[in-house]
Amino acid sequence: MGEFSFDLLGETSYNGAIVKDGKICNASAEILKADEAIATVNLEVNGAVIRAAAQNGLSAVKSTYGTVSRYGTVPVACSGECVSVMSKNASVCREVLEAIAGYDDKDGTSLPEPYEYTSGIRRVAILKSMTRGIDAETSEKLASFKAFLEKNGVEVCELEDEVICLSSIAWNILMSSELCNNVSRYDGVKFGYRAESFNGIDELYTNSRTEAFGELLKKTILFGSDNLSTENYMKVYDKALRTRRVIAEAFADIFGEFDAVLMPACSTLSYSVSYVENNKDAAFTENFYTAPASITGLPAVAVGGVQLIGKAFSDKALLEIAELCEKEGK
Repeated sequence: MGEFSFDLLGETSYNGAIVKDGKICNASAEILKADEAIATVNLEVNGAVIRAAAQNGLSAVKSTYGTVSRYGTVPVACSGECVSVMSKNASVCREVLEAIAGYDDKDGTSLPEPYEYTSGIRRVAILKSMTRGIDAETSEKLASFKAFLEKNGVEVCELEDEVICLSSIAWNILMSSELCNNVSRYDGVKFGYRAESFNGIDELYTNSRTEAFGELLKKTILFGSDNLSTENYMKVYDKALRTRRVIAEAFADIFGEFDAVLMPACSTLSYSVSYVENNKDAAFTENFYTAPASITGLPAVAVGGVQLIGKAFSDKALLEIAELCEKEGK
């Protein structure tokens, strides 16, 4: 897994990136493709699970925020991270989700039972603003899934949007700020890696974090610290919180007429080693497509190289569409 699970596909792991044919691979996806497991349970922080499933022709579900306990996971961005499931089959994702969902008093964000899952996807929206920057292959996947939906009696409409496309900017601020707080426990005293050489407590903190943390994590901590500074707290962090509410309201308006939103999961269906090396901030730009579900806590399902985002508790309805898509071989 990647360091704190917020990179592209896990390339920041302790053992480095998994590379095949010059492409960056995801560990969970490789496990599933090798039939070493029927499903993997993951912490979805910044889109890596949905992204990996879409790029590898797998299915994944990011559950509605609060339906699956995060007790026992390492906290990263607590206001948006969710436990997710990836598998070759959407039906397996559904079975695993049913097994792990439910109230847990050890998780303060866990939703009390009972909650009712909605069913039925009849109208789907495509937000034009969320399709920019994708390559031809991803565009083809989007068009193919749109055709599949229409063939099965689902109405698909394109909408203009000027709000939800801001999700990435706001989520990057919130995620980095929360991560900055959560990793402060890694001080080399009672938690995390401890440097062998240090002089005094301050140097212990500094050396332990300098030696243990990766480049992307260090940059994110600096970004988060700046967001939470006295100078920027209100004009940056607080504004991102208010933007989150506006984005949630925009989704609520859409779900007043539609059951789900169809959008790409990533800009391309593979990342080359050179792309990752030359785009050090790719984890913060590629989440343009996954941040809407992260910042709102809405469920998302990856299938057929794209993703569907639904209203809260529509997890199973989204998976029903995914199962039908897999049966038709799309």
